[in-house]
Amino acid sequence: MNPINPYIFFDGDCADALRFYERVLKGKIGMLMREDEMPGAKPLSGRKPRIMHARLEAAGGILLASDWMAERPFERKQGFYVSVEFPAKEEAQRVFEALAEGGQVNLPFADTFWSQGFGMLVDKYGTPWMINGPRKP
Repeated sequence: MNPINPYIFFDGDCADALRFYERVLKGKIGMLMREDEMPGAKPLSGRKPRIMHARLEAAGGILLASDWMAERPFERKQGFYVSVEFPAKEEAQRVFEALAEGGQVNLPFADTFWSQGFGMLVDKYGTPWMINGPRKP
């Protein structure tokens, strides 16, 4: 069975976001294709090329992403969070603090009844995150 992989859209800052996530999550970008690199791509008329598809391997999972189509209005929908669990509380807290920088903390990172640390935030790129430390026995 294949895993479920979140696919996040951005509004022109996908490359910056994925490079940030690569550094914070200690991952590796496996693909970062701009729309002008696609087979049969036509020249763009005076605008910066957007990311057509990107793939980041990090924290034991895969995050897929791209920039939203330039000719359509971008709207970030509510109702989802990217959830990541770390085996060490210190690593979870480090990632939480790095993602929170320039963003908005919705629930500060703290001990819970199910985890040694949990927090919720929206990062500076508008991506909502739930960061979990190790589970409690």
